[in-house]
Amino acid sequence: MPPNEVVPTQDYSPFVGRAYPDQVLFGDLHFHTEISFDAGLVGTSLTIHDAFRVARGEAIQSNTGQSVQLIRPLDFLAITEHAEMIGLATAMRSSDPRLLADEWGRQTHDRFNSGQEGRMAAFADIINISTVEGRDPTAGLGLDGDIWRDIVETVDAYNQPGAFTAIAGFEWTSTPKGDNLHRVVLFGDGAEKTSQTQPLGFFDSPNPEWLWDYLAAYEADIGGRVIAVPHNANVSNGIMFAPTKFDGSPMDADYAAKRARWEPMHEVTQIKGDEETHPSLSPDDEFADFETWDVGNLAGTAAKTPEMLRYEYGRSALKVGLEIEREIGVNPFKFGFYGTTDSHTALPTTREDNYFGKYQHTEPSPNRHNFDVIPADDPALRIITAQESAAGLTAVWARENTRDEVFGALTRKEAYATTGTRLRVRVFGGFGFTEEDLGASDFASNGYQNGVPMGGDLSAAPEGTAPSFVIRALRDPDGANLDRVQIIKGWLDAEGNSHERVYDVAVSGGREIGEDGRAREPVGSTVDIASATFTNTIGAAAMDAHWVDPDFDPAEDAFYYVRVLEIPTPRWTTYDAAFYGVPLPEAVPATVQDRAYTSPIWYSRSE
Repeated sequence: MPPNEVVPTQDYSPFVGRAYPDQVLFGDLHFHTEISFDAGLVGTSLTIHDAFRVARGEAIQSNTGQSVQLIRPLDFLAITEHAEMIGLATAMRSSDPRLLADEWGRQTHDRFNSGQEGRMAAFADIINISTVEGRDPTAGLGLDGDIWRDIVETVDAYNQPGAFTAIAGFEWTSTPKGDNLHRVVLFGDGAEKTSQTQPLGFFDSPNPEWLWDYLAAYEADIGGRVIAVPHNANVSNGIMFAPTKFDGSPMDADYAAKRARWEPMHEVTQIKGDEETHPSLSPDDEFADFETWDVGNLAGTAAKTPEMLRYEYGRSALKVGLEIEREIGVNPFKFGFYGTTDSHTALPTTREDNYFGKYQHTEPSPNRHNFDVIPADDPALRIITAQESAAGLTAVWARENTRDEVFGALTRKEAYATTGTRLRVRVFGGFGFTEEDLGASDFASNGYQNGVPMGGDLSAAPEGTAPSFVIRALRDPDGANLDRVQIIKGWLDAEGNSHERVYDVAVSGGREIGEDGRAREPVGSTVDIASATFTNTIGAAAMDAHWVDPDFDPAEDAFYYVRVLEIPTPRWTTYDAAFYGVPLPEAVPATVQDRAYTSPIWYSRSE
């Protein structure tokens, strides 16, 4: 034996065989380019290639000829063009003979090419036919051709395991009578499998059970992996998380199980508003009224009523899920949270100081604040550009940057939403964590060995114990300091009534948390509105917390998720006002507190 050779009895390196997720990746999972009918018809010209270039960190020219670049590259991007009318925008631009041979197609083509006014009129007509009337005006024209195969093969070409993950998907755009039931469909596979299917549109049926059957058939027949993710429940007028089937009949266990199986995540924040919670649903939560859209449905055709709100927001849907589970034995809304842009510009810009809008005509300009996003005959139902959110992003905890790892994090719900910032959040829940665990030399290893991560389940609490949580949060290195870390708890009492409570578990600036579990003193603000600047002279760069539920009852089902708030910063509209020298819009605040929402950890009572 050579003199320096050692025969080990065990590995000296503690990282040999390390198998748990130890890095956080940021990306966008709801994204459109010029292929989508609405994006292409209103002026988006950037392609999938442009989208991947900017997502990977390159500077490109926007749809309006402005230079644009991300502060740092994304780690992953999904291309999710609308399944419906997938070849229409391309046919309009190329004057496709198949389109011109159809009477409606020629008329729409001519309006589209007559200038901006005609283009928007053509677009409005298409939206009315497709989303309100539920008809496919392109049926029988064969405009889709090889577009889907081209998409999935292009996605594969940009997928670089270990460096950048490209994901194929589409958007199922069910909008019955203007109420939003959209789902983003995400595949965990490459083109060898995804090319064997075709995107499912909603024209055959707006019922999500049809979509779940499609997903089941894809996995059974092709051997792939796929999920669906509901989004923008805040413009569904109370139907996205209703405790009924699509036809209004009572939800049964089979239906609930299918929904839980195929929809493990929910898109809780994006351009069309934030839907963690609503101030009328969470009156004791002073941070509830954040980027709120609550006047009507997606088409601007029906006003919202107060009783609808409960079935439109993430936190209340989690509570409704507990109630349904008590009744039928299955929780249909046991989902995690993530955020996206829903950009229709092919530009995944989410920072307040780098926001390029939802459509080509709402890219940066001095007059973009008052364009219609949701036009409406009733002015009270109108949504304008100023009300768009510069949001959001999905963060996943993964072992490496690969398609398998990103998709796996989504299916096990080890993911979280941010409203555009790249702050890092990690939480573990268990029955034995102590404050000393915050200082563990390997926080994650200790967390996995002695508890569950976000998206996990706890049950059968040992007698005399309560769920305990350890949390770490770190600011975006290019962003704002942190104001506070909170745990949001929801639970079901013995009578079947659901409740919620907000607990501050860490606060910056030496403020105190009172006996009620809250720090009522605001963090303050360093924002100079006129110049759209702020300083990181308040708040904290990093925060951690150990928390034990002081109100735990082992007989009550519950969920817990973490919300992390940044200090106030200028809103994107304030940056616009300073850059262009225009007035601040009155419809929105001048500052925001961007934030993150982790996927919940659930506690289930012992039977």
